[in-house]
Amino acid sequence: MTVINERDYFQFVPSNPWIGVGWRKRKDITFPLQPYLAKKKINFIASRCDKIDAEHNTLALANGETVDYDYLVIVTGPKLHFDEVEGSGPDGGHTHSVCTVDHAEKFKTDYDKILEKGSGKIVIGAMPFASCFGPAYEFAMILETDLRKRKLRDKVHLEFVTSEPYIGHLGLGGVGDSKGLLESAMRNAHIPWIVNAKTTSVEANKMHVEEYSDHGDLVKTHEVTFDAAMMLPSFFGVDVVKDVPELCNPRGFVIVDEHQCSPKYKNIYSAGVCIAIPPVDKTPVPTGAPKTGYMIETMVTAAVHNIVHDIKGEDRTATGTWSTMCLADMGDTGAAFVAIPQIPPRNVSWFKQGKWVHLAKIAFEKYFIRKMKKGTSEPFYEKSILKMIGVKRLN
Repeated sequence: MTVINERDYFQFVPSNPWIGVGWRKRKDITFPLQPYLAKKKINFIASRCDKIDAEHNTLALANGETVDYDYLVIVTGPKLHFDEVEGSGPDGGHTHSVCTVDHAEKFKTDYDKILEKGSGKIVIGAMPFASCFGPAYEFAMILETDLRKRKLRDKVHLEFVTSEPYIGHLGLGGVGDSKGLLESAMRNAHIPWIVNAKTTSVEANKMHVEEYSDHGDLVKTHEVTFDAAMMLPSFFGVDVVKDVPELCNPRGFVIVDEHQCSPKYKNIYSAGVCIAIPPVDKTPVPTGAPKTGYMIETMVTAAVHNIVHDIKGEDRTATGTWSTMCLADMGDTGAAFVAIPQIPPRNVSWFKQGKWVHLAKIAFEKYFIRKMKKGTSEPFYEKSILKMIGVKRLN
C-alpha cells in the first residue's frame, strides 16, 4: 500500500481559523506523515501526481517516478478555484482563505496590521459556487471574540457576504434551526450581512458584489470596502484528475456510484471533497453541497470495504451513510449539528449552541490528531458512543 501526497505533512484543517487569529501555530496542527505511515508499513511518496493513466493503471509523479497500481483511491480534496472571481485569492489577488494553513497564516499577516493600526474593516464570507460555508461563520465569530478580548471590537467593523440564500443555509438547505440560531448569533455580535451575494470581482480594498432576490432578480450592487477579507472560494477538481477521460463531471469532480467506485473505471474509488455531489437545492446564486469530515469518513470506510470485497471476488455491498456531525467554534461559544443523512430528506436534523461546543471542538482537535498519529481509524469506544446516538459509518 502506498500513499502519494504533494506535501510531506498532515494538517488538521478545522483548526485553520484559529491560525488566522494566532490562537494556534503551525506546529500545533501539523505533523510529518512519513514516520507515522512507516509504523503501519505504508509506503509514502511526497510528490505531486502529474498524470493518471487509467487505462494502464499507472501514475506519473512530479519527481519522475512512475507508480503502478491495482486499485486507486482518489482523495485529493479540491482545487481552490480563485480564478472563478477576478482579483480573488491570496496569491496575486486581494482576498484570503482559511482552506490551508499557509492561507490562514497569510491572513494573520494582514490581521496583525489591523491590530497594530487599532482600527479597520474585515469582510468574511463565501464566493459564488462555494460549498463549504461553516468555516466562514466560525471565522467571523472567532474574529469577533478575539477583537473583543483585545478591546478593539468597537474599532474594527466586521461584515459577512455570502452566496447562501439565507444565513444558516450552509449549502444544506439549513440543519434544524440553523437559520434562527446563526442569525441571532450574528445580530448579537453586530455583524451585518449580505445574502444571495454574487461577488463579481475584487480589487485592492474593495469587492464588487451583486445582491439577488430569492427569485433570482438583481436587487442591488454593492462596493464592499475592506482592510482584510477572508472569502471562501469555489472548489474545482484538481487538474490531474479532471484530465482523466470520463472520470469526472464538467467541474472536475469524480463521478462515483453508491459504493464510491467510478462507473467507468472499476478499480478506481474516490471519496471526500473531490467527488461529484449535486447541490441540495437550487439557489439564486450558485452554491454547492459541503462534504464534511465524518461524512468523508463514511465514504472512505465504504471504499475500503468494497476493495476488500473485490479482491475476494465478491460483489460490492458497502455503502456509506453520509451522516454528518459538525462542531463549529464561535469564539467563546459554539454550534453543533447532526444530520443523518447529510443530504435531505433526513432522519435526524439537530442543531444546538453553547459554550460546551467550543470546549468540545478543542478536545476534538487533540483527539483527532492523536488518532491520526496512532493510525486508529475508528476506536471501539468512538464507534460505541456514536452508535448510541444513531450515528454509524455504513448502512
